Amino acid sequence: MDKILVTNASFAKYSTKAQRILEDYGLGIVRPKQAVVTEDELLDYLDDVVAIITGLEPITRKVINSATRLKVIAKHGIGVDNIDIDAAKEKGVAVVNSPGTNREAVADLVFGLMLSLARKIPESDSQVRAGGWPKVFGQSVWGKTLGIIGLGVIGKSVVQRAKGFNMKALAFDKYWNKEYAAANGVIYSDIDTILKESDFVSLHVPLMEETRNLIGVNQLNMMKPSAHLINAARGGVVDEEALYKALSEGKIAGAGLDVFSSEPPANSPLLGLKNVIVTPHMGGFTDGALSMTSEFVAQGVVDALEGKELKSRIV
Repeated sequence: MDKILVTNASFAKYSTKAQRILEDYGLGIVRPKQAVVTEDELLDYLDDVVAIITGLEPITRKVINSATRLKVIAKHGIGVDNIDIDAAKEKGVAVVNSPGTNREAVADLVFGLMLSLARKIPESDSQVRAGGWPKVFGQSVWGKTLGIIGLGVIGKSVVQRAKGFNMKALAFDKYWNKEYAAANGVIYSDIDTILKESDFVSLHVPLMEETRNLIGVNQLNMMKPSAHLINAARGGVVDEEALYKALSEGKIAGAGLDVFSSEPPANSPLLGLKNVIVTPHMGGFTDGALSMTSEFVAQGVVDALEGKELKSRIV
C-alpha cells in the first residue's frame, strides 16, 4: 500500500473529512508516535511513502532523497522555508502549500497582539492576580496608523480588521494591487515611510534571502518611540539581536512575536523583556483555520498523485 507520512500533529485535528480524502484514495496514513524534529528521526518513516504532509519539520535534501517513492510534499500552512525546494525540484517532487486557509486566524492574532501591547493586558493580568490593583495607562488603537509590510492574503485580512478600528492603513508589497488598494483605502508606501509614520507595524512576508533580517538596526531606528512591531510571519525576517537592543533602550515601545528565528526560543533574551508579548507560532491554530488547511492540503496531495493541475504548486 502507498503511504503518506503526516508529521504535522494538527492535520485533521478538527476535520475527519481531511483524513477521509486520503483514505478514500487508498493511502495508508503514517503518523509518528512522538513529535519528529530532526531529519534523522524522519528517516525511520519513509518506507513506501509517496507523499508527506509537514508542518515545521525539516524536509531536507537527505529526507527527500531517502524517500525513494516520494512524489509530493504538502505544507500544512504557507511558508515552505523548512523544505529543501531545490532538492525537491531536482528529484521531480511536487511541493504544494495552503495559501489563504489560515488568513483570518493569523489576522485575528495580529490584532490580539496589537491590543494586548497597546493596553498592556498581560502585564495587567499578572499584577491583578498577584493582588495588585494598578492604574494602567495604555495607548489607543482607534484611529492610529497601521503599517503592513506584505499585502498578500493575510495582509489584506489585517486591513479589514483595521477598518473596524478606523485606522489609517499604509502598506508595501512587491506586487502592488492598485485596484484593491483604491477600493479599501490602503495607501501605498515604501518600507521606510511605513516605519517612520506607523504606530503599529505588522509583517507579512515570506522568509527568503531578500527578506532575511528585513527589519534590522537601521529600520528599527526609523520607528517612533511609541510604535509597536508585530511579527506573525517568520522569525528570520527580523534581526532579533537588533530588536532586543531597540526594545531595551526604548527605541520602540513594544513587540508582539508569534515567530522566532529558532523555535522554541529557549535562550532568547527577548523573553526577559516586559514590553514583549510572545506566543508559540500559533497564528493559524484555530479550529476553523485548521479544518480548512487540512482539507485543502489533503486534496492537494490527491490531485498531485493523480497528475492534475495544482492550485498552490511551489515547484
